[in-house]
Amino acid sequence: MRVCAAPPFAASAPRVGDARWRAHDLLKLKQLPEADDEPAWVRAAFARAPFAVVRRAEAAAGFVAAGVRGTARAERYGTWINTQDIELLISPEVLLDREPSPERATLPAFVALAALRAHEALNGYVWGPAGSVGFELAAQVPTITASSDLDVLIRVPQRCDSASLHALADALATAARLASTRVDAQLETPAGGVALAELAMGKARVLVRASDGARLVADPWQARSSEPTS
Repeated sequence: MRVCAAPPFAASAPRVGDARWRAHDLLKLKQLPEADDEPAWVRAAFARAPFAVVRRAEAAAGFVAAGVRGTARAERYGTWINTQDIELLISPEVLLDREPSPERATLPAFVALAALRAHEALNGYVWGPAGSVGFELAAQVPTITASSDLDVLIRVPQRCDSASLHALADALATAARLASTRVDAQLETPAGGVALAELAMGKARVLVRASDGARLVADPWQARSSEPTS
């Protein structure tokens, strides 16, 4: 997040992991309490679409780390949501069955998503759109542009072999060529989120992002043995 609010809980408060809230889930909110240091655009953005995106950060009991999106790429605000203010949770995989409005379905990112839906390489996976595409489908407000990329989240709790990783990477590349846009995927593993592109390259260590920080790991499907990033 480019700007982040101060936590509404004490620095010494114990941090808890709450499985209800997962990175990239969208939260429809009843209200967003105003913070002293929030950017000027936040109120208008929230009035337009009362949603926040769960982000990877630890929070005290009763709170969840989330981000508010503005209309510009630079407008991203990290904040903390009181769980009592959450009206609805929408995961990326739920959004897979939602269609954009007909007049926006021809935008490249939506074309790429339609191509991925039809690709057999993703059969059997739990996955869905994230980023600006996911936000538009959840909030039902125009969010993406003709230059927007497509970001997808793929849940892989069990180990993927090299052939499966390459099949997924090939599916994304095919959709990207068809739609003339960029398509990226993050795999949600037991250790955290890791870019499909990194795993498919067969690197000795890959960057994994978790709620307590980013680290390099040799195997994101094993119990954590890691090196914090500098």
